[in-house]
Amino acid sequence: MSTIVRFEDINAWQTARELTSLVYDLTRHGEFARDYGLCDQMRRASVSIMSNIAEGFESRTQLLFT
Repeated sequence: MSTIVRFEDINAWQTARELTSLVYDLTRHGEFARDYGLCDQMRRASVSIMSNIAEGFESRTQLLFT
């Protein structure tokens, strides 16, 4: 098993990045585009997933991962 050196190498972060891209694409058109509050909330929530993974990785504590 290899050691992860960068948070960008974590599969969950990569999946969250794909999700964020999809959320931005979906909220750019149609009903979401007109509901600014919901659109903003959905975008911030998806970015938050990536940020939380990166923050947890950078803390370098094993307690968060057990």
